[in-house]
Amino acid sequence: MVLQTEKRNYTPQEYLELEDNAEYKNEYRDGEIIQMTGGTTNHNKIALNFCRKFPLTVQEQDYDIYIGDVKLSIPRYHIYTYPDVMVIKGKPIYEGIGTTIITNPLLIVEVLSNSTKNYDKTDKFKYYRSLADFQEYIMIDQYSFSVEQFAKQAEGQWIFKEYEGEEAVLILNSIDFQIALREIYERVNFELIEE
Repeated sequence: MVLQTEKRNYTPQEYLELEDNAEYKNEYRDGEIIQMTGGTTNHNKIALNFCRKFPLTVQEQDYDIYIGDVKLSIPRYHIYTYPDVMVIKGKPIYEGIGTTIITNPLLIVEVLSNSTKNYDKTDKFKYYRSLADFQEYIMIDQYSFSVEQFAKQAEGQWIFKEYEGEEAVLILNSIDFQIALREIYERVNFELIEE
């Protein structure tokens, strides 16, 4: 005999209250709470390497960079998620009265894993594109020297560029910044299988 369990939908407020006391991070997708998978050491190194090399001031313009623990609100799709890295131009715009949920990333970086890469490349990118300030999406493979970049050209128009190999240089479109893939992958051990 198979027991059917009733699927529960949560309001955003219920999710936020539960998330404040949760022992692990969860995403919220239109009423559903989804536990996030844990990251690998390579995943962490890649995200940290990007953040460590990113300048906080470029051409006298200030940027804030956040890694992994700041929630992003995507109102059109009723989603709260934790991108691996978010870059904000100027000051963050917060949802609500706290400083844990932002709404205005200029650039988002996701480090791809086998369990999340399909979602990161499809639905998640669609959700991110609904954000008014969002201009650039970087997806970094954690298993090889490979980066995919989407840069917004106009409403509904995104240009794709691919970078492969240790000597390739990622050139951002929305910010005057470039970084060699060897710097992004510094101290990453591709021989480790962690997942």
